[in-house]
Amino acid sequence: MPLIPTTPAPNEIHQLHLDQLDAFLRESELILEAWNIYSDEHTDLDGWPHDDDAYGRRAAQRDADTANAFEAVREQARQLLATAEIQLASLPARAVQNRWVWQLGTLRDALDRLDALHDEWHQALDGLSADARPGTEVFNDALAIHHAEAWSSLDDWTTHGHAIRDIHDAAPHAPSALAPAPTTTAASVPGRHSPARR
Repeated sequence: MPLIPTTPAPNEIHQLHLDQLDAFLRESELILEAWNIYSDEHTDLDGWPHDDDAYGRRAAQRDADTANAFEAVREQARQLLATAEIQLASLPARAVQNRWVWQLGTLRDALDRLDALHDEWHQALDGLSADARPGTEVFNDALAIHHAEAWSSLDDWTTHGHAIRDIHDAAPHAPSALAPAPTTTAASVPGRHSPARR
């Protein structure tokens, strides 16, 4: 007799999203730690790079790696924030950390900036010549600029994303404490002419 597939419970889906957030936080922190080591070793006492070109390439790699790591979180980021806000409102005052409201606001502002930059990225793609494909210098340069502009907002998620997990751990684990699932999901392919968000 064939097995009947079961739909994951809301709590199970939310837990999966939290696990993906945790994975991003671990990866992005490792990326930042490696960058800090590189920066310390390749700058003088005043913070000026020994080799501007090499330093710039290494910074671009940091930006791209962080952006790629965030792709596993991007589609569910707004639902994670919405659920954290619902959970935070359900907590007794004694269980609330004062920084959580500010951190959630920082994460939401960062996500808004990332969405706006995503739209600008696709506008920039539309302005490139037809032969500017992934792997070409023109495309890669444009993508590097996009990643550089997004990095500070991604760094906000690296720095403050743990607040979502902290709130979840402090909140009662009940389906009623979860935000409803969005009706649409975002695509994460950064290709030309994609109408969906990265």
